[in-house]
Amino acid sequence: MTESRASSMFENPELAPEELAARMLVTPTALDDLTVADAMKVVTYMRPKVIRAGTVFIHEGEVQRNDYMMLVLEGDIAVENELPGHQESMVVNIIGPGHLIGEMGLLDGSPRSATCTANTDVAVAVLSRTALMRLLKDEPRVGARLLLAISTRMAQRLRETTRKLRTFAQMNKALHEELQVVMNNRTGLYQSKSRSKTPKDD
Repeated sequence: MTESRASSMFENPELAPEELAARMLVTPTALDDLTVADAMKVVTYMRPKVIRAGTVFIHEGEVQRNDYMMLVLEGDIAVENELPGHQESMVVNIIGPGHLIGEMGLLDGSPRSATCTANTDVAVAVLSRTALMRLLKDEPRVGARLLLAISTRMAQRLRETTRKLRTFAQMNKALHEELQVVMNNRTGLYQSKSRSKTPKDD
């Protein structure tokens, strides 16, 4: 992605050059295990794209055209998940410049795990699996480090999800115990009232 190509992603002269895109790729919200030098090579295999505000560009569960990831360069994106048993979704995150979308799809083309909507005009750099294969052929060491960085990021997210699930399970257990105490108290109160209303034998 040359600077002139990247410039076409925006409609103003203050456009992110290739170096800025590379530096966004190595932020903590993206792939900070890469070096800037590696990222400079990676972004040359990415293509620019503009997504207009209000566009739903990724649908949760979709199984076609999933073999790419995006690096957000400009704008805000709402990430939504469907609520089980309901025909509606809930916004679970708002992401902006320096975030990656779709790393799992790049690797295995699996169904998308969330719906993404552009809250504003969004500029992204797209890395397709075809481009990744070209990178691995042309720059095998850089490609290997990119794959390792993606794998590390996914492992970190899995650990974070596991931690959240564990916390949720603990909260759910505590809530269940509190409800059980309330129900036991109510049952005891009901039985006490029932006994007090029972006619006494003469």
